[in-house]
Amino acid sequence: MSSTLSDSGNGGDWAGDRDALADILAFHLEAGVDVALGEEPVDRFAESQAARAAPPSLAAPDSPRRTAPEGAAPGAAAPAPRRAPMPAPAIPASPPPPDVAALEAREAAASAPDLDALRALLESFEGCPLKHTATRLVFADGNPAARLMLVGEAPGRDEDIEGKPFVGRSGKLLDRMLAAIGIDRTSAYIANVVPWRPPGNRTPTPQETAICLPFIRRQIELANPDLLVCLGGPSAQTLLGLRDGITKGRGRWVEYDTGSRTIPALATFHPAYLLRTPLGKRMAWRDMLAIEARLAQQPGATGGD
Repeated sequence: MSSTLSDSGNGGDWAGDRDALADILAFHLEAGVDVALGEEPVDRFAESQAARAAPPSLAAPDSPRRTAPEGAAPGAAAPAPRRAPMPAPAIPASPPPPDVAALEAREAAASAPDLDALRALLESFEGCPLKHTATRLVFADGNPAARLMLVGEAPGRDEDIEGKPFVGRSGKLLDRMLAAIGIDRTSAYIANVVPWRPPGNRTPTPQETAICLPFIRRQIELANPDLLVCLGGPSAQTLLGLRDGITKGRGRWVEYDTGSRTIPALATFHPAYLLRTPLGKRMAWRDMLAIEARLAQQPGATGGD
């Protein structure tokens, strides 16, 4: 497969953006692109015809010759040496059907007594196919005893490499958003609905999300924050049941039942959306101010277990 990159129509505005170029190249590599089109054309048909017209290669002159065993008729060829049978290729175990995997996830998540045990269960859980395409599990970052918990949708390329959520460009923007209201990663707990990166940063399927949902619900329950913030529409739809788009649904406080208590929850824009749509930063700033005010009003509870 081959591909070509062009900035026609964009006036070359992003040509100097190294992060954008790196993201595009990574996407093409994961899609199977292994040949980049150059400035000069290459006749692949002529290359294949030349390969077919080439004479067959002769055996190497120093190849060992088989000699006939002693007592055999003159000119008789020696028997070919026996080769050890090739072992059968190992067939990887296929994950269970989505409904079975979701049931297993609910049972496993419910059995976790604390966050460390929950992480260990996720490390050994084989029911989600994303585990076998991701580099590593992206469980959480920050302080599990923090009063504020933020949940995104799924890890990206940088998160998959480092094993922490929100460490790429969107993570840097999230850090600045939190810093604007006096919060850093030591006073927030950050996770994703899906803890494994989907190939090519695609959107997780409904089946993949359903399989991972019991784990993030248990993670929220064990972290026991005072406020829950869903970053982006998919996270808000999954955890808060948001039916409107994120533009209409953001900024409204709803109640989230952790299983042991009910806490205020808010949906706001995902930082990746704000990088693409800077005009949304004004509304996101309002949401951050609302979070700051709610933290000041909300009586503190014992976070984490």
